[in-house]
Amino acid sequence: MMTIDFLLRIVCGGLLGGLIGLEREYRAKEAGFRTHFLVALGSTLFMLVSQYGFSDVLSAAGIGLDPSRVAAQVVSGIGFIGAGTIIFQRNVVRGLTTAAGLWATAAIGLTIGGGLWWLGVVATVLVLIGLELTHFLTVRIGRRSWHVRFSSSSSDAVALVMTRLREHGAEVESYHMTRHGNDATPTFVVEMDLEVRRNRYRDGLPSLMADMEGVVVELVE
Repeated sequence: MMTIDFLLRIVCGGLLGGLIGLEREYRAKEAGFRTHFLVALGSTLFMLVSQYGFSDVLSAAGIGLDPSRVAAQVVSGIGFIGAGTIIFQRNVVRGLTTAAGLWATAAIGLTIGGGLWWLGVVATVLVLIGLELTHFLTVRIGRRSWHVRFSSSSSDAVALVMTRLREHGAEVESYHMTRHGNDATPTFVVEMDLEVRRNRYRDGLPSLMADMEGVVVELVE
């Protein structure tokens, strides 16, 4: 019976972690189903080993130890995996939510491994609600940063681009323009970081830039 209970715990822990991973997979984040499944499964297994893995040796030797000795290391060890999902690029930090999700997934695995079934299930539901609710709100009222590089043969066209972007509610956070070529055939290359409302642009900024006359869009990300 004890073996069946252990199997049920690791299966439940892995599935609950996998549910969170599916949400991250659907959002095309850095860590998806497999990562969250393995983190939850491993955390559950660590908890079981910490509680029961050395019972025979300890009872024979007459020694008593803290059953949380192994499980406690998961809390600090999961930080290394979480750090691998965090990316710092162009003064923007990405992956923090996924890292926090891995941390919560590890906690859920420890909870299931400790036999607190309903607590783990409720925590999983709350994590999924939090992730989906946050996405729902940020899409409608949040803002998004874009890095744009484009070129033009006319400085007037560059000025027109800046004017149109501001008219559409974009905020220019940084701006750098270089001039190439000679006076007869100059080429102006502009790189800038923008912040725009998600509900206005969604993923439509590349289309907006492409429709501007006299401008060649080289990069939008």
